[in-house]
Amino acid sequence: MRALRTGTAARLALLTLPTVFFAVFFAYPVAAIVGRGLRSGGTWQFGRITEVLGRDDIAGVLWFTTWQALASTALTLLIALPCAYVTARYAFPGKKLLRAVVTVPFVLPTVVVGTAFLALLGRGGLLDETWGIRLDTTVWAILIAHVFFNYAVVVRTVGGLWAQLDPRQEEAARVLGAGRFTAWRTVTLPALAPSVASAALMVFLFTFTSFGIVQILGGPGFATLEVEVYRQTAHLLDLRTAAVLTLVQFAAVGAVLAVHARTVRKRETALRLVDPRHTAHRPRGARQWALLGAVLTTVALLVLLPLGVLVERSLATPRGYNLDYYRALGRLDESGGAFLVPPVHAVVNSLQYALAATAIAVVIGGLAAAALARRGGPGGAGRLLRGFDALLMLPLGVSAVTVGFGFLITLDEPPLDLRASWILVPLAQALVGVPFVVRTMLPVLRAVDGRLREAAAVLGASPLRVWREVDLPLVRRALLIAAGFAFAVSLGEFGATVFIARPDEPTLPVAVARLLGRPGELNYGQAMALSTILMVVCAVALLSLERIRSRTTTTAATGEF
Repeated sequence: MRALRTGTAARLALLTLPTVFFAVFFAYPVAAIVGRGLRSGGTWQFGRITEVLGRDDIAGVLWFTTWQALASTALTLLIALPCAYVTARYAFPGKKLLRAVVTVPFVLPTVVVGTAFLALLGRGGLLDETWGIRLDTTVWAILIAHVFFNYAVVVRTVGGLWAQLDPRQEEAARVLGAGRFTAWRTVTLPALAPSVASAALMVFLFTFTSFGIVQILGGPGFATLEVEVYRQTAHLLDLRTAAVLTLVQFAAVGAVLAVHARTVRKRETALRLVDPRHTAHRPRGARQWALLGAVLTTVALLVLLPLGVLVERSLATPRGYNLDYYRALGRLDESGGAFLVPPVHAVVNSLQYALAATAIAVVIGGLAAAALARRGGPGGAGRLLRGFDALLMLPLGVSAVTVGFGFLITLDEPPLDLRASWILVPLAQALVGVPFVVRTMLPVLRAVDGRLREAAAVLGASPLRVWREVDLPLVRRALLIAAGFAFAVSLGEFGATVFIARPDEPTLPVAVARLLGRPGELNYGQAMALSTILMVVCAVALLSLERIRSRTTTTAATGEF
């Protein structure tokens, strides 16, 4: 009984700082926005919800948000599943490089993704110059960009599990007389189904809340809920409509996360996995080599071509290929440009903000993961931990625009008057970094044998020394991976930062969006150059993570994204 009370006290102590952080910097700003939109004269006006949802223009936004997310999810599964199979079952030179390359789009800021496809599909883009085809401001550009961005989600999530399924089970079914398709349908598909569903739900979540891609490629004709919240808040100052749309998105995301959590639990309890190094083989026969070739061609066209065009456009100037646009980033436009400082300052600002946000996310997420890793036991403590686990994922689904605007209207009075403080941007970025830290560290912390901690405690070690001597050596690599993911997503955060970044201290995504919003060849070229710099920084961070991950046996065996 004493040990139970001590464990509960430790969990509560670990949860204190994460709880305060989320209460002050997430729940309070979001609740304030909703309150301003739905409260009038001291009373709640819930009738406004049906009033707003009954408008034709809002119904159109809801319909477009839903169907484009469903279509993007279906297309992503259709195009990415062959790559998941190839990376899981085939052994070939360059396989690790292929896995790293297909993951690059996922860590890119959505602003860069939109810019890359604008250079490929937009006015003056590669297709426009070659065949006179323009797809910007069409739904096709949005769908293709969503597939590009989420391709890695399916490949890494499904492929990671597929590689750990024992192929001898399917072979046994064929020995017993089943055909190739029947053996796959009755043996492999049921085992993969929860993983495919999990990946599909993640893609649906990301595309349902899409902002930067739709903002850049959709033009005035298309808007998701996230884009409409931004338009109602920043352009029309209609907080009532923005609050209703925030609640709708919150409810939809909550339902998706509930389904996702149920799917993951089913996957964890139903499968017996094997070492993925023993399930892959060299392609055999013309059919398997053709499949590998088709996957490599798809990756070249879908992933490498947009990124290559982005780099090419950053170098293509009226005087030929050179570094003029990069050099222009170091100069301030004296004729009244988009910035109060040279655009290159955005690079330094973004790196500083991302480092600060990473530190915050690692501390908050690390404490939360440590608390969640301790078994909650039956009853209220267990339910509390499971509820907190779900709460940590909400910043990925709740409108970042709402969070950013909520910062401005709530953190404006002592002792939390942070409007003029530089820390405001890292705090907002850390909110999206914490879920990645938790999801990366939690499986590793749960894998640590609790008897090691108990033995160290029995021998007289303090809790701090137990953590330093037992936990830290085992989770150090996971901690580095979590910090890398938090750095990458912080670097590319746009929805909240676009509200709170000061004009004299822009971040890279905000600077790219400002340059794209202004006419002129120089602004377009500088946007391409800044996007290329941001892409290179994110790619370097990702390749570093892959290098660390390849040495890590614990996380590789989990099949986590």
